[in-house]
Amino acid sequence: MPEAPPVSVAIITLNEADRLAECVESVRFADEIIVIDSGSRDGTVAIARQLGCTVHEHPFESFSRQKQYAVDRCSHEWVLLVDADERVPESTANGIKHHLSETSDEIAAFGFLRRNHLHGRWIRHCGWWPDKVVRLVRRHRGAFSPNTVHERWMAQGHVAQLSLHIDHYSFRDYAEMIEKLQHYSTLAAQEMASRKKKVGCWSPLLHGGWMFFSIYILKLGFLCGFDGLIISLLNAGGSFMKYAKYWELVHHRTPASEERRG
Repeated sequence: MPEAPPVSVAIITLNEADRLAECVESVRFADEIIVIDSGSRDGTVAIARQLGCTVHEHPFESFSRQKQYAVDRCSHEWVLLVDADERVPESTANGIKHHLSETSDEIAAFGFLRRNHLHGRWIRHCGWWPDKVVRLVRRHRGAFSPNTVHERWMAQGHVAQLSLHIDHYSFRDYAEMIEKLQHYSTLAAQEMASRKKKVGCWSPLLHGGWMFFSIYILKLGFLCGFDGLIISLLNAGGSFMKYAKYWELVHHRTPASEERRG
């Protein structure tokens, strides 16, 4: 079997001192690990350097720009995009090396299945599985979309979907889910404002209600017990607040509120 080409790993961080080490240890098969930190205050940068990562500190503008900056700092053509709250199992690491050793020039990226966990268990419903993500990319054959939220890698060529999985431990608890709801709904509202999307006063309720029904009923969230209920409610809340915040931006924008956002 031909030798696999070298691989860089790109990780963006902000206050990930309690999770970074496990992430880095899971990608030790890579030839280079690049960490881009946006102002951590919990020792993340020191931990990354102790683990042998190459660290760059860069102010956060958006997820897409931060991840693109990380890719651009990598030395090798193939880059594995990993978040600090993700882990690459050994079977997946072996699969990556195998597929890279046999890849053709027409393949510009590889997709993976992501297993999302909450409170120590794999959430198989709520739309959390199968969660397909493009993570192994040729850095000169694509770029991140300019989206403020829900950024994605736009490959210039064929994306091969693999059956390999990555484990994702996105939320430590319900409180962190609420914090991210607030953050992401604000970013999404600002992105909607930049596109000048038209919404009505009923949009928050309609979108929030549909989101709950979709996740809890159609995507079988009720099979995940209390966690499934909370996931459904908070996703509905995120959708509601996205449209509510956008409505507020359009109809109640004031110089003082703009100054606070700046």
